[in-house]
Amino acid sequence: MTSTLTRSGLPVLDADPFSPEVLADPLSFQEQLREAGPVVVLAKYGVYALGRYAEVKSALTDWQSFESGAGVGLTNFRTEKPWRPPSLLLEADPPHHDAPRSVLAKILGPRQIAQLREAWEADAADLVDTLLARARGGVLEFDGVAELSGAYPLRVFPDAVGIASEGRENLLPYGDMAFNAFGPHNALVERDADRVESLSLWVNAHCARDALTGTGFGAQIWEAADRGDITHEQAPLIVRSLLTAGVDTTVNGIGAFLHAVATHPDAWARLRREPELIRGAFDETVRVESPVQSFFRTATRDVEIGGTIIPEGAKLVLFLGSANHDPRRWEDPHIFSLDRDPSGHVGYGFGIHQCVGQHVARAEAAAVLGALARRVKSIELAGSPVRHLNNTLRSWKSLPLRMALA
Repeated sequence: MTSTLTRSGLPVLDADPFSPEVLADPLSFQEQLREAGPVVVLAKYGVYALGRYAEVKSALTDWQSFESGAGVGLTNFRTEKPWRPPSLLLEADPPHHDAPRSVLAKILGPRQIAQLREAWEADAADLVDTLLARARGGVLEFDGVAELSGAYPLRVFPDAVGIASEGRENLLPYGDMAFNAFGPHNALVERDADRVESLSLWVNAHCARDALTGTGFGAQIWEAADRGDITHEQAPLIVRSLLTAGVDTTVNGIGAFLHAVATHPDAWARLRREPELIRGAFDETVRVESPVQSFFRTATRDVEIGGTIIPEGAKLVLFLGSANHDPRRWEDPHIFSLDRDPSGHVGYGFGIHQCVGQHVARAEAAAVLGALARRVKSIELAGSPVRHLNNTLRSWKSLPLRMALA
């Protein structure tokens, strides 16, 4: 990676943050990005980039100057038509963003999620018990992604939304495809080309009112349309936003936690003694790992940030993962620590577009990790983990684990 200066004095990085090498291990790139300056130009894409905490947080909170409505990916919706209807939550700004956000914030609020906690904890205990029943001599080796972090959210979240059991395995590849599309049109996007239509059709069909069962999140969204809180045209788009971002990020967060405690045995031992620390530890994992690594914004006017004027209409990419590792904000930022207060991290975004489903992610994680803490004495790696590459998400494809029963 090399750095030069533009005529305006801005540093330019030649590195491609969406290359397989950087996606697999972004820390070196992120350090160079932060040290190059508060605002950097990415030569390959001709966009501005922010990697320091202060500037990333500032841009996330200033939605008037840095809009999401032109798309939170590299594609500019003002000049190019997106491959799917934009998200009314992630890719909209006030006033279009307000009503959908308000409806979903109520449905996914802490009080509402608390009502699901008992059922989710029972589901988690059942999954963990079934998994550990395969242990031999008090030890179980298995893939933590395929059988735990990827299995549990697909078990409880679609139920909560009201998605039928058949076909729900489509949710993960659809989310993977959607988050890949926020980046450049590279090999990762091409990898999904042959399934874009089928996955999109499946998801769209399951956003319809008659496809949703019970009184779950999906049905509640449609009821909000009946009350006039949103339009009936908006309802399926809000359900689709829920299905797009509601599974992958939680799967990746739980997987990151499992890796963290497998590589920090003292932390797991302490969490077993002090299970009340699990929720904070999950947030620390989100800070360290940043399951969502980046999002784009578009300048609505000539606007100053980090001492640089970003011209109207320019795209800039906010590296959330880099901000969460900025030593200007965090002491020993690369270290996973149970003694750290991770509040203020940007792993869920910040401002009006902060992840509306973060209470869901925390509750699901607390349920499954609490079930493990009651049954498992130690967790360690049983082999070399393998990364799953995505233009936006950071996750594991495979996480070989060895667990000893308590």
